[in-house]
Amino acid sequence: MLNVARLRVLRELHLRGTLAAVADALSYTPSAVSQQLSQLEKEAGVQLLEKVGRGVRLTDQAITLVGHTEAILARLELAESELAAAQPEVRGVLRVASFQSVVLELAPAALTLLAERHPLLQVEITQRDEVLGSSGLLAHEFDVVLGEEFPGGPHEIRSGIDREDLLRDPLLLAMPSHGPLADLPADVTQLADAPWALDPADLAMGAWSRDVCRSAGFEPDVRFDTPDPLLQAHLVRSGHAVALLPSLIADAHLHGTRLASLPGNPDRRLYTAARAGRSGHPSIRAFRSALAHAARG
Repeated sequence: MLNVARLRVLRELHLRGTLAAVADALSYTPSAVSQQLSQLEKEAGVQLLEKVGRGVRLTDQAITLVGHTEAILARLELAESELAAAQPEVRGVLRVASFQSVVLELAPAALTLLAERHPLLQVEITQRDEVLGSSGLLAHEFDVVLGEEFPGGPHEIRSGIDREDLLRDPLLLAMPSHGPLADLPADVTQLADAPWALDPADLAMGAWSRDVCRSAGFEPDVRFDTPDPLLQAHLVRSGHAVALLPSLIADAHLHGTRLASLPGNPDRRLYTAARAGRSGHPSIRAFRSALAHAARG
């Protein structure tokens, strides 16, 4: 019979690409990873790996086996969720990946509520951008990931992932209320010469922000390229830049500045994602409920 632990090693190799990365993720040595995969090949009776340069890649039979492994792991998680649901208390450790604005504005209220309702549940939050968080979810590093979706870029929902929408967060133009930039018109089409504070172009918010500027007819003069929304807010508040920011940040950190709507009143959609087999686990249901309560507030 195929060994589930060794099947997981094969799946990790499919996700991560190298033996070294698998070893690091599973706290094995590369030699131990190789031994586990060799033993799995004997159990399966087919070739699972083939050498490519200094590395290896999965054969077609191995990829087929990974698909079955996904189903097996999902079924095991479903069993764990049903057993946990039969317990009188929500307990254990819940691992969450989130980006900064949610950690700042929603997570504290949700954690306070969870501490009151479920004192035996321990929530661990790691700040990750969405791409790394989603990869970690698939690799079982996290139980829940908070994601964001911007206008024009709907996300494909992968098979085996349970997504639950959280809230729509309006996206706003933020401008200084004092200093040399205070006289600029609160109209994005007239800000071609303004200094901007934007997320890096390879992040979803940064790509969307640049698209807004290009649709207005110009390439933004990005003086401050930073993924930190609090730094962007500070640069606006102190009179050094204009920015595009979600209202979740703007409402709390941009008092005394000028906020204006954008053409079409765009918003980002915030959501939580969990593996389908684990989405019914009491800890995930409790966390989603507390987060929704915080979002309504």
